[in-house]
Amino acid sequence: MSYELQAVIAKDEVLRCASRDFPAARVVSLGHGMSLMPMTDQLFDASTDGTQSPLGFWRLPGGFDRRLADWSAAGPVAYVEAEYFGGVGDQRAAVWADGAVVLGPVHVPEGQPFGSAGSPISQALRMLGVVADAATDEFAAVGLDRHRHGEDWIEQSRHA
Repeated sequence: MSYELQAVIAKDEVLRCASRDFPAARVVSLGHGMSLMPMTDQLFDASTDGTQSPLGFWRLPGGFDRRLADWSAAGPVAYVEAEYFGGVGDQRAAVWADGAVVLGPVHVPEGQPFGSAGSPISQALRMLGVVADAATDEFAAVGLDRHRHGEDWIEQSRHA
């Protein structure tokens, strides 16, 4: 089974306010007061400046890192990517706060274990203020395991 995610994550009020600049954006509520904005083809096309992202992400539109830095003036903002198939894959994450990158980009390549700090996405969520309990990590605590594909998050936003 596969899992893929390319999205912006932030506190609900930060992301809903920031996403108003992009009619193609869809914001979905997660747990712990967080929301997710999947990087759809439409959002990518509406937000890219045509350059490559200097941060090593697959789907971060060129120039969008500057937008994330601007949004982070209202609160920390993360951009995360994960792609797995049959339990094998990798993750990347970065967090912006007060206009600057404060985490990452953190990358754990395919076949490598997560270090003691946890997965890149869990590290990013921790910087956003998510606190996990002893039974789960931050990834599961906010519900990122609810859907396996970006389209599923968009479908949920249509029914919310």
